[in-house]
Amino acid sequence: MMKTKALSIFALLSLHFSLSTFAQQDDPVIMTINGNPVPRSEFVYSYQKNNGEDVIDRKTVEEYVELFANYKRKVQAALDAHLDTLTSYNKEFRQYRDQQVLPTLINDADVEAEAHRIYDKENERIGPNGLFRLQHIMFYIGQNPEEGLEKKQEARADSAYQALKAGADFGELAKKVSQDAGTAKNGGDIGWLTKGQLLAKLEDAMTKLNIGEFSEPVLTEVGYHIIKLTGRKSLDPYDSLRSNIMTFIEKRKLRKKFAEDRLKSIAEAKQISTDQVMDMRSDSISAIDQNMKYLIKEYHDGLLLYEISNREVWEKAAKDEAGLEKFYKKNKKKYTWDEPRFKGMAYYTKAEEDVEAVKKCVKGKPFSEWAELLRTTFNSDSVLRIRVEKGIFKKGDNGIVDRNEFGVSDAVVKEKKGFPYYSSFGTMLKAPEGMADVRALVVADYQDAMEKEWVETLKKRYPIVVNKDILATVKENDK
Repeated sequence: MMKTKALSIFALLSLHFSLSTFAQQDDPVIMTINGNPVPRSEFVYSYQKNNGEDVIDRKTVEEYVELFANYKRKVQAALDAHLDTLTSYNKEFRQYRDQQVLPTLINDADVEAEAHRIYDKENERIGPNGLFRLQHIMFYIGQNPEEGLEKKQEARADSAYQALKAGADFGELAKKVSQDAGTAKNGGDIGWLTKGQLLAKLEDAMTKLNIGEFSEPVLTEVGYHIIKLTGRKSLDPYDSLRSNIMTFIEKRKLRKKFAEDRLKSIAEAKQISTDQVMDMRSDSISAIDQNMKYLIKEYHDGLLLYEISNREVWEKAAKDEAGLEKFYKKNKKKYTWDEPRFKGMAYYTKAEEDVEAVKKCVKGKPFSEWAELLRTTFNSDSVLRIRVEKGIFKKGDNGIVDRNEFGVSDAVVKEKKGFPYYSSFGTMLKAPEGMADVRALVVADYQDAMEKEWVETLKKRYPIVVNKDILATVKENDK
């Protein structure tokens, strides 16, 4: 017994060794980053996804190596900072991952089975001969009718009923006198219906009819109706309704519900949480589907990249007022304008007297305070008195500014309904007065500078070694 067990273990170890060796040969390491191996398949997936034919700035394989390496360095920095343990991160990652993994819990056969269940349930509800077809003639009354209308419509309905009793063709009469425009053109045909789809009084009248018979005038909350029962049948076979059921499933997004139901049933059967089920499913899918594996990894690493970049560069730079001011002064020449700008506002008013009042409100006040001053003075209650666009304008940005400040006589000023008066107020500048006038550009450039410094730090912290022989195979296959 012991010998057999030992042989079994040896066989398993041998198989594992063989599979591992095959995997290494089939998917060799293309680079190591800080000692961590990166398989060729991961690099190829990333390279091909980011260098498709629709990409304007396509990179060569050699050019992409540095971009990819820096990407991996940033992700490693995020892992070392334990950002992957944040509750907010894990929640967002699971949402993205589960969008991809959840649909794999069911297949086409499962959806087909659900479609059959929908059909069987509907067939059971309807029962034999549960579908009926009607024609009707209607004389509309509606809610709150004018005096005397109900009696007039009652007389018309009775006249039609007498004509039918005398042998008039129901369909032809419906075309002539029915006030239901939607069905009158088809001879009053309503089509196939099931129980619950008719007004209660009409359904009650229908149950008393045999095929070919018509009712006396029936008064409902809509008006007077005469109905004729033209047919009864059971539900059509599944195959003839399958496409309609599938359309119903897609429109109601029932595939997702089917998958969610399957998820719950698996969790209950295994007595584990739905999150654990999704973790297991993600691992199993990734083991056999390389594209899914790297897509999930892309979500995982991409969210980490965003979080670490926001902390180390984007938000950090945007909030560093002293650093921004220093950077601006050092690079001031870069932010000169090739043509004048108008720093101020273009505005519309409801009342003519407010045109000058707006100017007086902000005159002599700091530009940064204008918005709040105008809001509290003119738009503090539920009635808006003015509409304002504030900023730094170049020629072509705004019709009012073009006409009033840049002297463009044929500039088009957009009309604002209810605000017939317009004007502008501010100062024409040849150059920025300070960093605030070009803040967006300064922030972007400061972020770029911080990004470069950060990357240089990461390069020292996380060295990269590229297997050039393996990289060459990517280049050959990309030709």
